[in-house]
This record gives sequence, C-alpha cells and structure tokens, in this order.
Amino acid sequence: MDLFNESDSSSKKDKPGVSAWAPLATRMRPRNIDEYVGQSHILGEGKLLRKMIDTGVLGSVIFYGPPSAGKTTLANVISAEIDADFIILNAVLDGTKDLKEAVAKADYNQKHKNRRTLLFVDEIHRWNKAQQDALLPHVESGLITLIGATTENPFYSLVGPLLSRCQLFELHSFSIDDLQFMIDRAVQDSERGLGSLHVQIDDKAKFFLAEFAGGDIRQVLNALEIAARTAPVLENGSRRIDFNLAQESIQKRTTKYDRTGDQHYHYASAFIKSLRGSDVDAALYWVSAMLSGGEDPNFVFRRLLIFCSEDIGMADPNVIATVNALQDSFHKVGMPEGWYFISHAVIYCALAPKSNSTKAIFEIASHIEKNGVKQVPEHLKDKTANALKARYTGDVNYSDEYLYPHEFPNHWVNQQYLPDELKNKTWFEGGTEGFETRYVERLRKIRS
Repeated sequence: MDLFNESDSSSKKDKPGVSAWAPLATRMRPRNIDEYVGQSHILGEGKLLRKMIDTGVLGSVIFYGPPSAGKTTLANVISAEIDADFIILNAVLDGTKDLKEAVAKADYNQKHKNRRTLLFVDEIHRWNKAQQDALLPHVESGLITLIGATTENPFYSLVGPLLSRCQLFELHSFSIDDLQFMIDRAVQDSERGLGSLHVQIDDKAKFFLAEFAGGDIRQVLNALEIAARTAPVLENGSRRIDFNLAQESIQKRTTKYDRTGDQHYHYASAFIKSLRGSDVDAALYWVSAMLSGGEDPNFVFRRLLIFCSEDIGMADPNVIATVNALQDSFHKVGMPEGWYFISHAVIYCALAPKSNSTKAIFEIASHIEKNGVKQVPEHLKDKTANALKARYTGDVNYSDEYLYPHEFPNHWVNQQYLPDELKNKTWFEGGTEGFETRYVERLRKIRS
C-alpha cells in the first residue's frame, strides 16, 4: 500500500465498509467505544484508558492478554474515537521497511496536514530487539502514538526502553455474561447481525455457546451464525436455536493455552503447586488442561522428575525410579493409552509423602559462594599424596589418622569431616514424613 496515496489512507474517514459476506464476528465488531463490551477494569467510568479516549489525550499504549480478548478491536475503536491517521502493521508480516514507511507517513502528516498518527502494531512481541528499538525515537518525540498488541507477557517479550515509554493495559478473556450480551446484540441487529433471520435462541443454548467457547468471541459468534442459518424456519418465519443445535454448531471447546506463552508458565505453576499441596484432583486437572492444549508430555515428565527430588525427596526415595519407568513406558506405548502412565505418575507424586530436605545442597552452595571453600582437613586428604609428602618432608602422614568407618561397630565412628572453621555447622534438616523418618532417626543418633 502506498502510505502517501490519499485514497489509500487508513484514517477513519476513509475506512472501507465490512462486506456482508464477512463472518458474523467481523461484521459485529464495535464501531465506537460505546459498542465495546467488556474490559470494564480499564474502560469503566473514570478508568485511565477511558479518560484518555474520551479526552483524546492518548499516549503510547501496549495491550496484552490472551487471544480473542479484543485487543485489535479496541485499537480500531480508539482509531474511530480519536482524530488521527491510523496505520496498521502486523509484526509477523511487516518489518523494518514497513516501519520506515509508516514513520515517513507520520512525518508527512505532522508537517503538511498538522495531523497526528496512530500506529497499531499487532503481535508486537514478534519484532526483535532492533526492530523494537527502531520505534523508540519516534515514540519519544511524539511523531507516532504507538498502540501495540501482544499475547505475550510484555515484561519478557518487549524491550525495557519501549515499556518505559508506554502505558500497559492488560485485557482479560470475555466473561460468560459479556458473551451472552453480544449474542443478544447479534441476534437483534438487522444491519450487521442476524436480525433479518428473526432468530429465537433458548437461554440454555445461549449459555452453552458462551460457556463452551472459553471467552473466545469469534468462536461464539461464528457458531451462532452457523446455528442460525441451519435452523429450521418455523411457520411464523422465525428460526429457533435450541440446545441440541447449539451443540452441533460448536464442535470443539477452546483451550486458552499457548506452549510458548504466559499460559504455559501459569498452568505449569498451578500443576506443581497442586502436587506440592497433595491435591491429586487439581494436579490431574491442570496436567489434563496442559496436554489438551498441546503441551509436550515430555515437559510434564521433566517437571515430575524434578518434583520427585525437590518436593518428595527422601520421604520416598523410590518415587523417582517409578516416574522414570513410567516415562519410559509412555514412550513405548504412545497416546492415547499413554494417558494412563501420565496419570499414574501424577497420582503417585501428589499422594506421596513430602520432604524438601534436598534443598540443603543449594544452601551449602550459597554459603560457599559467600565464604569460599575452606581447607580440607589433613586426615581427609588423599592418602597417596600425604604419603609422598611425608616421605620427602619427614612430616607425619596425617592420612594415617583417618578412621575407616567399616572397621567400627555399626559402620560408624565419630570423626570430623568438615573444615575446622565449620566443624559444628549443619545445613540438612530432615523431614518428618515417609521413609525419611528412619534416616532422620539415624542422623539424630549420630549427631547426639
């Protein structure tokens, strides 16, 4: 597109209409802020973003949230409310060359038309650091007002200098009430919606569509249109959507899960915390949600193996061997029967006694990092090296002072193993569950 061709300008006054053949979700996109539904936490009366839109004093902003939360739609609504040229870039398709053209157009608008430019960059997290940095001077100078949209956590996916120049607004998935409201509006709208079809939708069917879609407005409205156009025409000319027809029109429940996005970390965190809390039902729920959303089963098993030592540890030393064997069995069998091995591993880990005593290694590593490593006690040093040293220096061979535990009752003898400066230091604190109790009792006897 020629950004300097007036007929191609993407300002609001030149925007083409939506085709009557477009999907219902596209036709029903709000045209102004009053038609926008949801996100009351940022668009409600008195909220910052709403005040920015109402006054026209809009600074650069970043919208982040799950897919189908209305980020792009909100950007379009803002462009309709604010007197400015509106340029759209998609970070997947457009690169530095397109950004330079947009900046040149913004410069032209400012110098020759005394008009501001809104630059909307969809999926802005897809741009690399250099491309994001290229935005900085133009956002800083006010030449462009940036509206960025991302499904990723901006604190991870966007560069710090860009974040510092933008207001961040998190968008949430649409609620069931929001979706039911939009269903009613689409059914009643004769201009862009289904009003000409005289659709009657049962409350049960409406709730099913809104709940089943998991916050995805596109899926709701497109399923609604399928149901409306396939519904039988009654004698009075209306069409009725009942529960059965609603079920037929939306075949697969939407799972808000992205293996590389925030949901990956949130679900994994909920999964591990449920295991740690011994809530077997919650653990099975979250692992099922992850796998249903396309998560790699190997990631689940890796997390379980870590959990075996981090959170179960000495309370059940055998759990790690069992989980390892279950992972091996999973690879041999595959899906769908592989669900059994995943379930087996999750149930075992959730119900196993818990201990985090293995964390002692990290505490010791931290101590060494802060204080350095002390000298090895003479009697613990290598026997051969000490013998050679004694032979050539005439000193005592301190290795001869080492006491061999197997030569003593119960294969133990009281002997110092830590450096002199730390000889009474302890880090390990045994747990009180499962197998570990027998080891803790032995340790108690040793230390006493």
